[in-house]
Amino acid sequence: MTLKTLLMGAVATSALAPAAFAERGEDGHVNIIYWQAPSIMTPYLSSGTKDIEAASLVLEPLGRYDETGALVPYLAEEIPTVENGGVSEDLTTITWKIKEGMVWSDGSPMTSADVKFTADYCMDPEGGCAQLAKFDHISSIETPDDLTVVVNFDKPMPNPYGPFMGGQSPILQKAQFEECTGAAASTCTEANFYPIGTGPFVVDEFKPNDVISLSANPNYRDPAKPAFATATLKGGGDAESAARAVLQTGEFDYAWNLQLAPDVLSSMAEAGAGVPVSAFGTLVERLEMNMTDPSPDLPEGERSTVAHPHPILSDMKVRQALSMAIDRDLLVEVGYGQAGRATCNLVPAPALYASPNEDCLTQDVEGAKALLAEAGWTDTDGDGIVDKDGEPLSLLFQSSTNAVRQDFQALIKQWWNEIGVETELRNIDSSVFFGGDPGSPDTFQKFYADVEMYANNFDGTDPQSYLQMYRCGNEPKPSSQWQGENINRFCNEEYDALLDELAATGELEKRGEIAKRLNEMLTKDSYTIVPLVDRGRVSAHSNTLGGVVLNTWDSELWNAADWYRVE
Repeated sequence: MTLKTLLMGAVATSALAPAAFAERGEDGHVNIIYWQAPSIMTPYLSSGTKDIEAASLVLEPLGRYDETGALVPYLAEEIPTVENGGVSEDLTTITWKIKEGMVWSDGSPMTSADVKFTADYCMDPEGGCAQLAKFDHISSIETPDDLTVVVNFDKPMPNPYGPFMGGQSPILQKAQFEECTGAAASTCTEANFYPIGTGPFVVDEFKPNDVISLSANPNYRDPAKPAFATATLKGGGDAESAARAVLQTGEFDYAWNLQLAPDVLSSMAEAGAGVPVSAFGTLVERLEMNMTDPSPDLPEGERSTVAHPHPILSDMKVRQALSMAIDRDLLVEVGYGQAGRATCNLVPAPALYASPNEDCLTQDVEGAKALLAEAGWTDTDGDGIVDKDGEPLSLLFQSSTNAVRQDFQALIKQWWNEIGVETELRNIDSSVFFGGDPGSPDTFQKFYADVEMYANNFDGTDPQSYLQMYRCGNEPKPSSQWQGENINRFCNEEYDALLDELAATGELEKRGEIAKRLNEMLTKDSYTIVPLVDRGRVSAHSNTLGGVVLNTWDSELWNAADWYRVE
């Protein structure tokens, strides 16, 4: 049986209707494994996917994106639109109505004051909010009553669903976090590890970078959910051991993000204890080229800032040559098989926003060599490494520890060596790399390397907030406690102006044209981002876990309240 057959079968079976259950918790315990261990339980202090998804078991937004990318209400009565009067005709206001009877897990009412507080918390300039782009252009928030939230923007917002939508922007309880704003945000360990939420579970014990023990929220709005009384989210290890724990041994019920070679996954699935599930969305494995100098000789406050351009990678011809040397089809074959597609786009979907750019799909080693020569890089001493002004073209290339990523690193190092580039490889434990610890030098945000590789995606179907990550000034820095989404420190005034145009454009086709142009400015026009693979999300669940609906547009755990035990 091929992996493709297994995946297609999984998609068909995972959404079967659950058997009716009479009361909350009667299905006992569920075991979840994320081989990237969560380090915090709030997406506002980490942009790492594993932290965002762990938090989604507890914290909820007003609305989510379902498995098709459609907007669906969660804590809100409905999704506000122009048609239902929830969005003003001039697109400057969106009004949310909270469902009556929503309560926090401690039994207190969830109100509009909590929603307003969440926005104020993230928009505090000293807080280092990792999701700040979600709250772009908010001028004020009004709370005319306990169940009404009016968000006012300082300009028309054709896509007003940045704040409070999706797993990246859930609601925080004001009473718990009101002493944790600004510079104090990262110091509130109790709140950040044990948030009070409205979701199906509450945290009983949180061990950073290890394990989270949870139990059913006693005040969850559906008295029959969740079906599981307790849950464990185990972190750490690697993708292979996580897959084995579900597909072969049955030790765990759900394993996330199984970034494994396709033959390995197929072999495990033959054991019959579980089934892989997959879906394509917007998850792109890519290289980020550091546009700034990561030298340790610079003071920490100056390292990796736009004031110090990268001594090698500031030359676009070098970045383009590095991209041209890569055989993306081979990367797909080695790393993902049917669950991957070679891509030149940072935004590969939906089709409305996906550029037809295919320039990078053909490997061109000789062309890359010629481009480096044009940029003045030649092998003057015959050692196989090109040099310029007496300095060799030498790069430090880092990524998280993961079998597929290390295979990619080895291949890319080989291809770069063929064009005369000396490459040092470094891999960092994923819990550290994606952890966001402001005291660690090894996070992907600090980017103390020349090139780094990782993947992320945007929730929902509109890429506006995602593309806004690369706005000038949004780079991680000491003053923001090294939070920020402009990881490679790209800064282009024309790009920023086009972002503003996108934010003011309501007509969908025009929005698509602008988004494609922004994508191309980051990729084929500048090669500051070098996309590699459009990754289908591959996870797995045991044959005894029902209700799983894989969602690439939101948290994978978005419907954990609907999971149940299959007899």
